[in-house]
Amino acid sequence: QVQLVESGGGLVQAGDSLRLSCTYSTYTFSASIGAWFRQAPGLEREFVAGINWGGGLTYYADSVKGRFTISRDNTRKTVFLQMNSLKPEDTAVYYCAAGGKYGLRSSYDYNYWGQGTQVTVSS
Repeated sequence: QVQLVESGGGLVQAGDSLRLSCTYSTYTFSASIGAWFRQAPGLEREFVAGINWGGGLTYYADSVKGRFTISRDNTRKTVFLQMNSLKPEDTAVYYCAAGGKYGLRSSYDYNYWGQGTQVTVSS
């Protein structure tokens, strides 16, 4: 069983930056693709960014493209989400996810989830 643990959330002001980390307990084929989702109160969980096993391919939601960067360090079993130019509408619980197929954006396509970390951006 793959376990994911997020860290790095917090309270920041608009325009600030944060870096989230997601550490895997182990790697398996079904957990080779890394992704971040977020969920604001009263809204559905939405895709934010995804990355392939090697780290050379990434994809983003339009709402974060150009501001957020997903990356990974497989020697540390960690996936990162660098968030720059944060906006109040980025406020949400951010979840790390892992799955087995690149390019998917639905939460139903991911097999493993972290517990979530709160990001709050004040105006």
